[in-house]
Amino acid sequence: MTISGRSRDACPPMIKNLLLLDSEGRRVAVKYYTDEWPTNGAKLGFERSVFTKTHKTNARTEAEIVMFENNVVVYKFIQDLHFFVTGGDYENELALAAVLQGFSDAVTLLLRGNVDQREALENLDTIFLCLDEIVDAGMILETDGNMIAGKVATHNLDDGAPLSEQVIPKSKCLALESVFALRI
Repeated sequence: MTISGRSRDACPPMIKNLLLLDSEGRRVAVKYYTDEWPTNGAKLGFERSVFTKTHKTNARTEAEIVMFENNVVVYKFIQDLHFFVTGGDYENELALAAVLQGFSDAVTLLLRGNVDQREALENLDTIFLCLDEIVDAGMILETDGNMIAGKVATHNLDDGAPLSEQVIPKSKCLALESVFALRI
């Protein structure tokens, strides 16, 4: 069979989405790389469905793999965060698992081992940089958690960044603090 006119063997693994959801299935950070879910409602529906199918499993010690709606979904839970990597039904599960491991390792390193929803929301800009270092337009760039965390850390230490890039993350942190104050 072919994919876009090329044989499957010649195609590098492609990622359809990376999802980071909380323990209730709500978005923390997500990136979609295909038009398979064209609307925000379709994306939310997919996230809800995959969460419902997986949340009762014990994916805390190692990654689990499930076939879901003609996709391979590899997932892992760390405290109250659920990490998901989705590829087509033809994708190599080991490649998807390597992406998942790199994603979870990098987040663990960047959050200094304190991997929970509150810490993730407070460092959302860091998590999105992490996603950008792992996958670009569906193509896998890096799977080593140490390398990903190192690249993201150097982005955060860029003193030459424009003022707008320095002010927005601070504003985002203040907004997140006010949201958490309302919940408590």
